[in-house]
Order: sequence, then C-alpha cells, then structure tokens
Amino acid sequence: MSPQVLLLRSAGVALIVDCRHQRARVVHWGPDLGALDDRALLALCDAAVPARLNATPDDPLLFGVLPTEDDAWTGRPAVVLSRSGIATTPRPRLISANLEDAAARLVLRDEASLAEITVELALDPHGVLEHRRTVRNIGQEALTVDGLDAVLPLPVRADEILDFTGAWIGERIPQRHPVSFGVHAREHRRGRPGHDAAFVTLVGTAGFTNRRGELWAMHVAWSGDHGSYVERSADGAGDLSVALSGGELLRRGEVILDPGTSYSAPAVLFTWSDAGIDGISDRFHARLRARPHHPHTPRPLTLNTWEAVYLDHDVNTLLRLAEQAADVGVERFVLDDGWFRGRTTDSAGLGDWYVDEGSWPEGLHPLADHVRSLGMQFGLWVEPEMVNLDSDLARKHPEWLLTPADGWPSRAQYVLDVAQPAVYEYLLERLDALISEYRIDFLKWDHNRDLLEAASHAQTRAVYALMDALRQRHRQLEIESCASGGARVDLGILQRTDRVWPSDTLDPLERERIHRWTSLLLPLELIGSHIGAATAHTTGRRINGTLPLITALFAHAGIEMNLLRVNQAERDALTQFAELYRETRALMASGRLVNADVFDPAVRLFGVVSPDRSRALFAVVQIGMTAGRPARVQIPGLDESAGYDVRVRSELGVPDRGTSTGPAWFDAALNAPLRLGGSVLARSGLSLPPLRPETAALIELTRVREETSDDH
Repeated sequence: MSPQVLLLRSAGVALIVDCRHQRARVVHWGPDLGALDDRALLALCDAAVPARLNATPDDPLLFGVLPTEDDAWTGRPAVVLSRSGIATTPRPRLISANLEDAAARLVLRDEASLAEITVELALDPHGVLEHRRTVRNIGQEALTVDGLDAVLPLPVRADEILDFTGAWIGERIPQRHPVSFGVHAREHRRGRPGHDAAFVTLVGTAGFTNRRGELWAMHVAWSGDHGSYVERSADGAGDLSVALSGGELLRRGEVILDPGTSYSAPAVLFTWSDAGIDGISDRFHARLRARPHHPHTPRPLTLNTWEAVYLDHDVNTLLRLAEQAADVGVERFVLDDGWFRGRTTDSAGLGDWYVDEGSWPEGLHPLADHVRSLGMQFGLWVEPEMVNLDSDLARKHPEWLLTPADGWPSRAQYVLDVAQPAVYEYLLERLDALISEYRIDFLKWDHNRDLLEAASHAQTRAVYALMDALRQRHRQLEIESCASGGARVDLGILQRTDRVWPSDTLDPLERERIHRWTSLLLPLELIGSHIGAATAHTTGRRINGTLPLITALFAHAGIEMNLLRVNQAERDALTQFAELYRETRALMASGRLVNADVFDPAVRLFGVVSPDRSRALFAVVQIGMTAGRPARVQIPGLDESAGYDVRVRSELGVPDRGTSTGPAWFDAALNAPLRLGGSVLARSGLSLPPLRPETAALIELTRVREETSDDH
C-alpha cells in the first residue's frame, strides 16, 4: 500500500509530499519539522490547503509535484509533451508512490499524451535533494518531449534572488533581484553552461549574507542547454506562492520518443539553509566530498605550459622548463596546446590528434620520460569536441561537423558531432592511444566555443560517454573541465572530471571574485588556480607581492609562467609557496570553507577551518581602497569554548601596509603566536590590518591543547 504522505528528512532539511489524491502535492520544503507521525502529517497537509478565492477554480490551488495546467497552475508548466501537435496539455495522475529511507519514487500516468512519468526524489545525508525525472512513451505513436523540469515551491518570505552572469575572463559576476510577480528566467542556449551561466540560483529572505539569512538553492547538473526560473504567481498556493525550477532546455523536436522508449532529464539539485550562503555551500561541499570518485589523493602542484611558451614548442626549451619546475616543487607537468599536427596557429590542426612530427620528431617521449624521471606526473591539453576546417580530419570528413560550415565559427573552429558513432569511435581511439603510449596522468579537456545552430542533448550525452569510457580504460587518469576558462562548470561534467578551470584569467584580483563564487558550489580542491607572470596576460594588470600566491593557495594550485625567465627572488618565492601548499593542501581539501560578513566591498576575509576546528587558515584580501578605517570583523567557524594561538604566516611575504601601522594584535602575531579566546574571535572579532590595495595577508589559528592534571 502506498503511503498517504511522503516525508523525507535529513540534516535539518525536510520535504513533504501529499499523495492522498491523484495529484501529488508538495506541501513543505525547507526546515525539518521533526519526526511527525501519520496523524501529524495528515494535519499538516490539511493545514496547508489555502482559502478558495473568488474568480478562481472551485478547488483550492495546491502545488503539484509536476505542476501543469491540470493543477490550475498558470505559470511555466513542468511537463511539455505532444503527439503530432495534439495532446499538448498533460494531465499526470499519480498511480504509485514509494518511500525507502530518504528516497521517494512517484509514478504518474498521463492518459492525454499516453506518457508515464517517474519522479525520483532523494535527500542525501547532507540535506541536498536530488530531483530526477523520466518520461516513457506508453502509446503507439511518437511522443515529442519539449520540457521536463524540476519544480519546488517556496514560501512568500523568499523574496530576493541571487544568481550569476559573466563573460570570458569575467565569470560568475553576482547579481541580485527582488522576487517580483512573473518569471525571472535564465536560459542558456550555448551547448554548454557558458561564461554567463546562472550557475546556482539562490532565493532567500531579503538581505541574506554569507552568514545570515534563510535560503533555498538550485543547481542544474547538466553541461548543455538549460534553464533556471524563479516565478511568483498572482494566484499562489497559500503560502507557497513562488516556484523555483530548472532543467534541460530542449530545442523543438530535439527529443522524440518512439513507442516504449524513454527520456531521462538531467538531475537538478536543491537545498535549504538558515545559515546564510555559507550554509548552502556546506551542504554542496559535503555532498561532493562524499562521492566515491571524489579525488582523495593530495592535489599535485601543477605547472601548465600555456602562458610559458604558448604554441612555440621547442623540445629542449620544454625539457629545461620541466627541470626548473621540479626544482621549485612542481608535481605535475602539463603540456598545453601546440603539440599536434599543423598547430602553428590557433586556426589549424584541431581534430588531428597525432603528435606533430616537425616539432616532436621522437614523439612526446623525450619530454614525458624526462618529466617522470624528475618525479612529476605528465599531463596533456586536448580539445576533442572541436575541429578546424584547416585540418586533415575536416577535409576528409566534412559530414562530421555538427554546425554548418557557413555558420558562426569561433576562433576559426567548429564543433564535431560526437553523437555520430564514427566520430565517437575516432575520438575514443585517438585519445586512448595517446593516453596509453605516453602514460598520461591528466587531460586538460578544453571546449573553446559555444554550440550555435546545434542541439546539445545528444552531443552532451556523447561527450559524457566518451569521458566515462576513457576513465574506465585508464583508472589513473584525471581530467580537468576547461571551456575557454569557466564556461563548463557544473555537476554534470564533474561526475567524470576531477577539477574545473574557472577562468582563463590568471589576474589574482579577478580570480578572487571568481574563486569566491565558484566555491559557492565547489570545494576548493576542485578549483584549479595558477600563479602567472606579474603582468597578467589577459588584463595587463601588474600585481606583485602576496596576493597572487595567497589566491592560488586556496585552490588546487599551480604555476603558469616561463620559469626560465624568472629571477632568483621570484624562484625562491615559488619554492616557499610550494612548501606551504604541501603543508596546507590537506586542510584545504577537507576543511570547511567560511566567508566572514565584511560590510566593506573593498575587503574579503575568508578561510578554511579543519573538521575538528583545531586549525584554521584565513586570508585577508584588500581588493581596493577602504573608505574610512578598517573594521573589526567576526571570525567564523571556530570553537568558541577553546583558545587559539593566532599568528601571521609570512613565508609568502609580509603584506604591504603602506604608511599605516598596526593593529597591535597583527604586529604581535607577526613575531610570535598571540593567544585569544575562540569566543572573542567569533563574537568580538579582530580589527583588520590596513593593507594596500591588491594585497593579502595570511592568518593561521591553532587551537590550544587543554591542560590536564598529567601536565603538571
């Protein structure tokens, strides 16, 4: 017998679905309401029924698990189906509901379109709800699927939206909006999430901050076209008057199901927190770190050759570069673009995944072997989904192009139709051969253009399958998702990759914002960050001192510069950085990321606190000029019942305070640990040092061991 009410509870979060009628209704999503018995659950469902208003349907409006017009829902429908232009108004009716542990499975049948829809709701131990939907054609004619979104209701107190936009080298720019009547829609038709992706949609109580406020969050775990929506209805369903929804954005006719076949929509992840934005991050980070395939080995310090040599591949130069990399402490050497046939410019060679015999007469063996002899891993840049018209592959197989050759090229490159079996097999064979021959440990997998005039569903699925096949054949292989920087950062691609490249800019000032908001969803060990030359290639800004080093420290760190041209002082600084990175990377990969509420837009204070709160490392970043005196800021995440030794870590350099001095605690902690109570740090806080713009300081806190009688 199916339960009348489904109750999912975990980690302080609850979802409640009323299944007493043929239209399953969501009556609560948010804070845990406790261990409600059947009687209490039924009373809650009855209490959630709103009043019936004049000029509205005779039955009070409730919030369906898949809201459509059949629910009298006049907003965006969750299900869009049709058969040859008819049966366009789905009427899904519940036929079964099952609950096991914290996972529910609801099966609905639509007699109008002859479709069966399965909704799977799984609430993990960290309070993240995974929402999956599958539609199966149970009729005898083709069924067109134009939409199958995940939708959950929000209460009226959710009245402010935070999501993101951006551009190349300017990813994840936050933007806030009030929740107003109508639809706040973010639709991405780029064949990848894009630099301007909404990324995570947060809806919360007005004025929510890093540490305060109640929030509901959603992420579409998909690497192709998708949409995210926040909609306030004038009708509403009582208190539940706002819908938060998202899913794959299908082109017309992109998914047509033959009888007996099905379409599974990408997973959409939802979560709730009453502890501000950091509370949302805590849940996402814990979920990702609990995955069986999450990288658990220490993240190797990486050198990437792109901004060192670009396309100018000289074997002897690269051999010497590898030696210098090993000397400063690099553990993974990645050969970037320029190694394959015809790649003297960025307008030729893509698709011809054979080592260029002119630049590399002995193949990549001299470099790969030398890198390994120096104790480093060997990695390689590839861009398998792309092709230049000036390539042997495009000349031989023009029919393999996904987009028309007279369409819109980007960087003189086009897209290969990976969903074609012949294309898939060619790429799998070539990549497999390269990985096997050179024992490649790491692929930097790039994707340098949008997919214009190209449907993305089959393409994205084929790319996933290609990555999965390579990982199955090469268990040691790690992959980075790079898409002209951070244009493919999502939890779909991260099911088969080990880190993301969040931006093509190495400018640490830009990176500070990009890292802060990328880490809303991803823990630091999944975010690649490299130290570049003092003058940033992308922005022309010149930044010396501590900021580039500290920015890279709070990530999976690397170096991307020509070490053959640095002076001894720069080399020593990189060596010091490598030592500190090895010391702190376990903390970065296991600790809790916390962001202080600093009400000065020119300053960031953030840190990582170990799981047992015995150690923490914080960064103070001065982005611009502060108006007035530096503020006192509460230090989050600590054990308030303990004491801490506070010291300023100066291995990466003493931060520049210009003509200012103090505060006193900072001067003292530069020379010796300063002992302060956890409650003082967490509640009263510390006065921040007055740093020059584009400067950062590193502060370490170590919990003081409690004395026992045996110590006397």
